[in-house]
Amino acid sequence: MARHGNAEQPQRSCLGCRTARNKDLLIRFVLSPEIEVLPDLDSRLPGRGAYTCLSSSCLTKAITQNQFKRSYKQDVSVMSAEALVEHVRQQLHDRIIGLIGLANKAGNVTGGGSMVSDALRGKAKPGLVLLATDISEPIGAKIVFLADVNHVPNRTIMTKDDFGAILGKAPRSAIAVKHGGFVAQLLKAIDRYRNFLGEV
Repeated sequence: MARHGNAEQPQRSCLGCRTARNKDLLIRFVLSPEIEVLPDLDSRLPGRGAYTCLSSSCLTKAITQNQFKRSYKQDVSVMSAEALVEHVRQQLHDRIIGLIGLANKAGNVTGGGSMVSDALRGKAKPGLVLLATDISEPIGAKIVFLADVNHVPNRTIMTKDDFGAILGKAPRSAIAVKHGGFVAQLLKAIDRYRNFLGEV
C-alpha cells in the first residue's frame, strides 16, 4: 500500500561539524574524473556526494581534518581550505549576479535610491529590495524603513559599483525587483551566500 503524506527530506551529515541536516541546507561536493574535490551547488553532477554545512568554517574544518579523504575512502585532490572557501564563495556570489542580470533583462529591476523609494511608496510594491553595502546611512535607513512598513523583504549585498555594473549603468545604491520567480530565487541565493560567510 502506498504511503500518503509528506515524505521526509533526505538528510546528510556535515563533514565538518557532523550535524545531520536536510540536503538542501548543505553544500554537496563530488569528485571530478581527476579525483579532485569540487563543489556541486546545484546537486546535479554525477557521482557520490560528500557534504558540509553552508558554512565556510565547516568547510575549513572538513579540509583541515582530511574528512573528504575519509568520506571517499581514497586519496583525493583538494584545494587548500582558503582556496576552496574562496572558490565556493565566488560561485555563490556569481549566482546572485546572474539572477539580478536575468531579472534586469526581463525588465523586472528598478535601480537607484530615489526610484526604489518611489516604488515602495507606489501601489505596485516590489517583491524584493537590495541595498548596497556602501549605501549612505540616511538613504539606507529610509529605504529599510519603507520596505519594513510595506512588508517587502530587503537584503544588503554587494556594492554600488557592483549594482551599476550588473545593470550596465552608473553606480546604484539600491535596486528593487518586481514580484515573480526571481524574488524567491534571489532570496535563496543571497541567504545561502550570507550563511556561508557567517553573516546570518
